[in-house]
Amino acid sequence: MSGTFVGMPAFPVAAHEAVGNTTLRANLRHATHTIRDKRAKAVAELDDWALLREAGKQIKDHTLRHLDTYLVQLEEAVTAAGGVVHWATDADEANRIVTRLVKETGESEVVKVKSMATQEIGLNEALEAAGIAAYETDLAELIVQLGHDRPSHILVPAIHRNRGEIRDIFAKEMGAWGRPAPEGLTDTPAELAEAARLHLREKFLRAKVGISGANFMVAETGTLVVVESEGNGRMCLTLPETLISVVGIEKIVPTWRDLEVFLQTLPRSSTAERMNPYTSMWTGTSDTETADGPRVFHLVLIDNGRTDTLADEVGRQALRCIRCSACLNVCPVYERAGGHAYGSVYPGPIGAILSPQLRGTASEIDASLPYASSLCGACYEVCPVAIDIPEVLVHLRERVVQGGPATRQGNRVVLKPAKGHAAERAAMRAAGWAFVHPGALRAGQRVASRTRRFHPRTLPGPGRAWSATRDLPQVPAEPFRDWWQRTHGKKESGK
Repeated sequence: MSGTFVGMPAFPVAAHEAVGNTTLRANLRHATHTIRDKRAKAVAELDDWALLREAGKQIKDHTLRHLDTYLVQLEEAVTAAGGVVHWATDADEANRIVTRLVKETGESEVVKVKSMATQEIGLNEALEAAGIAAYETDLAELIVQLGHDRPSHILVPAIHRNRGEIRDIFAKEMGAWGRPAPEGLTDTPAELAEAARLHLREKFLRAKVGISGANFMVAETGTLVVVESEGNGRMCLTLPETLISVVGIEKIVPTWRDLEVFLQTLPRSSTAERMNPYTSMWTGTSDTETADGPRVFHLVLIDNGRTDTLADEVGRQALRCIRCSACLNVCPVYERAGGHAYGSVYPGPIGAILSPQLRGTASEIDASLPYASSLCGACYEVCPVAIDIPEVLVHLRERVVQGGPATRQGNRVVLKPAKGHAAERAAMRAAGWAFVHPGALRAGQRVASRTRRFHPRTLPGPGRAWSATRDLPQVPAEPFRDWWQRTHGKKESGK
C-alpha cells in the first residue's frame, strides 16, 4: 500500500486533535446522521434485505476462495474483447505501468473517475512527478484536490467541509486549475454545482485519456462496472480515446447474475438510493470511431497486500467490502474523529481493519488502527456483505500485541514479539499461570481483598490514559471461593 499517509501520528494523537475542531465535528455529525437516516429508510423498503445481505456475503466468499480461477477467466474475457490486462504486485509497479501507458499516448493530462484504488497507490502524485496532470472530476474529489486536502470519507471525500468553505476554495483555486469560478459565487448548492460543471466541462471535452477504478468486474464477460451519482464518470468513460482502469483483484464477481445482488445493496447502503443515477458498464473497446467508449482499453489489476490478506482466515473477510461507507456513518468514533485521523484513504471501521492488513502493522499509525473502535458492533449490523468488523479488530489487536505480520516457518505461522507491549504480555503470562494453579489464584485473591483499601482508583504509567475516564472496579471484601465455602459449608474437592 502506498506510504502517502504513513508517518502520521498514531490514531489516539490524531483523533485528540480532531475532536477539538468544533467545525469539523459539526460537519461530520450533520452529514453522517443525515446519510444514516436515509439509508435506514431505503433498506427498510426491502423485505428480503437480510437474504440479499447473506447472498452478497456468500458470493464474495465463494469468489475469494476461487480468486485465481476467476482472475484468469477475467483476463481471457477482457483480452478477447480487445482490452489489455496488466498485473501489478504493489503500488510502485502499478504507478509505473499507468505512467508508461499515459506517456505512450503522448498526452500530458488525464481526467479521473473517483477511485479508491488510485488513491491507495498514490497515483496522482506519481503522475505529477512524471509531468502528467491528473484532474479529479467527482465533485467531492474536486473539492479535495482544489483545497490541497486529503479525502476523509469513502463516499463523500469532502464530508469535513461545509458550503462556505467550499465556496472559498472554488473562488480561490479554480482559476489556477482551469476555468475560474464565476464572480459573486455564493454557497448555495446549485451555484456551487454549476461552477464545478463549467470548470470540468472543458476538461471532459479536451481529454484524450481517462483513468478509472471499478466497483465490480464480471469474470464471465470481462465487463467493468462503475456506479455514480453525478454523470462525471460517464463522461470520463465514454469521451477519451484511451481508458486505463486500475482495480483491486478482489473487485471481481463471477457472473452477471451475481452482479444483480450488489446493484440492489450498494446504492441503498451508500447513497440511500434504490438505484444509482448512473450505472456504466463497458466490455473491451469500441469498434468504430463514432461509437461511444474508448478505442484503447487497459486494465491494471493490483494486489498491493491483498494476497497476504487473503491468507488470513479471519482477516480476509475485509476483502468482501464493496466500499459503501455505511460503517463510517454509524461509527461513534468516526463521527467524532473524522477520516484524516485514520492516516489512510480507507477511514472508519473498514479502514481500521483493511489498512493494517494491506500495509502491515509496523508503523505507529497502522499498529494503532485496530484500537480505533469501541467494538459496539454497529458497523457489522449495517454492512451489506456482513463483514464482522469487531471480530477482525480483536484479531488484529492480537497481531499487534504479538508482533504484527506473521511469518511462515515450514507449516507454522510465527509472530515475532512486538515492541512496546512487554508489560501487557508479561501480565497475560502471569494471569495464564495463575489460572492453571488454583492455590496461587486463591492466595492472590485473598491478598487483594485484604489490601483493598490501599488500591489506587486509577492506573499508573501507560494505563493512566485508560483510567482517566474510568474508575478501577473495586475488589470485593471476600473472594467468591471463600464466600462459597463459608455459606455452603463445603470444601471444593480437588481445588
